[in-house]
Amino acid sequence: MTLAKIVYASLTGNTEEIADIVAEALENLDIEVEQEECTQVEAEDFAEADICIVATYTYGEGDLPDEIVDFYEELQEVNLAGKKFGVVGSGDTFYEFYCKSVDDFEEAFVKAGATKGANSVKIDLAAEEEDIIKLEAFAKEIASSN
Repeated sequence: MTLAKIVYASLTGNTEEIADIVAEALENLDIEVEQEECTQVEAEDFAEADICIVATYTYGEGDLPDEIVDFYEELQEVNLAGKKFGVVGSGDTFYEFYCKSVDDFEEAFVKAGATKGANSVKIDLAAEEEDIIKLEAFAKEIASSN
């Protein structure tokens, strides 16, 4: 069975909810899902998974959340060749660098040798109905990509 690992960072609960939506959509596609908060895992744990997903928020003016910085740095040194990745996250369009952490993690996955399995999804604050549709499409895309 295909295994997807979702690692998330969430301050207000918005990003955890985003991760939950993706997890449920993947489970509905018969994919086994492990979902963990970023301080509870190591980047090398992605080696166990077929699909690697990060859900993160962007703090302030484009900063990574403090709690995910170590994971982000470790990720760039892990070999994830043969793995598919995807990134989802929340931000606030009030800021100039909206959802920059999503872009940062895309670059980290590429550096680790993983293959992009779906286009990233960026959500303004909390997931609304149209965002849920985008997240479900993200899950379908990453589950079906080769």
